[in-house]
Amino acid sequence: MSITLFSHKDCALHNPDPHHPECPARLDAINDQIIRSGLDFVIVREQATASGLAPIYQVHDRAYVDGLFAKVPADGHIWLDPDTPMTSQTLTSALMAVGANINAVDHVMSHTNHQAFCAVRPPGHHATRNQAMGFCVFNNIAIAARYAIDHYGLERVAIVDFDVHHGNGTEDIFEHDPRVLFCSSFQQQLYPFVDENHNNEHILSIGLPPSCKNYEWREAVYQRWFPKIDAFKPQLILISAGFDGHIEDEMSQFLLKEDDYYWVTEQLKRLADKHCQGRIVSTLEGGYALSALGRSVVAHLKGMLGSDAY
Repeated sequence: MSITLFSHKDCALHNPDPHHPECPARLDAINDQIIRSGLDFVIVREQATASGLAPIYQVHDRAYVDGLFAKVPADGHIWLDPDTPMTSQTLTSALMAVGANINAVDHVMSHTNHQAFCAVRPPGHHATRNQAMGFCVFNNIAIAARYAIDHYGLERVAIVDFDVHHGNGTEDIFEHDPRVLFCSSFQQQLYPFVDENHNNEHILSIGLPPSCKNYEWREAVYQRWFPKIDAFKPQLILISAGFDGHIEDEMSQFLLKEDDYYWVTEQLKRLADKHCQGRIVSTLEGGYALSALGRSVVAHLKGMLGSDAY
């Protein structure tokens, strides 16, 4: 069993400020830890290809997308929101991040290797239909879900988001689409400062308090996520894999560690094996303490491989 990793050097081109936490060094830290862990022998590396605009228009308002291209700066950077800068190269990186997710969906739907991880940036889960926010330009995971529905005729796609910041953009996009089950956990009173009031039959967002301990987080997602996913019987599981809930990450006050990311991934793998021939596509969201990020991604990949890998 192996995992196909999709990435591309163009994901590093979005680099407006060396002090911005969402920086190219994140991908270097992941790659370094994969090599150090010895996982390279079960990783098949594939070069991502950039997405065209058609799948993006299926998720984002056309006026929003076209407006981004109209405002690309010739040099320096502009701000799409108080946290999200754009340079002349940002959309090149963003299109590659979307493309990697589409490549990964195609791969797991048409190959015997049914597990893929997208080491890409910028992240996506805060981007709404018509707004860039929280470091995110295009909603990579939402575009992947809609692409899977449109191109493979899927009727049930589950998105699981364990980033410590609520995936408000993904929720916004699929709030009225019961073909997509969206399960997320997040720290309350933290960016983007939303609550759980939008929960419905296919949206399950769990807000947990600052200083949430790992056993509290595990109990919440075990009791609420997994029965919901099991009953939904997904034909594909997509993961918004954010690792900024790690105890070493200063972006939050959660107290998670690498083995928590292994645990949740291994549980999702069991559900994928049960319902959708093991088909999982995971894409990088947050995670800004570089060493912790790399170690957490390694644990996440080992969780995809199953109980014998950790």
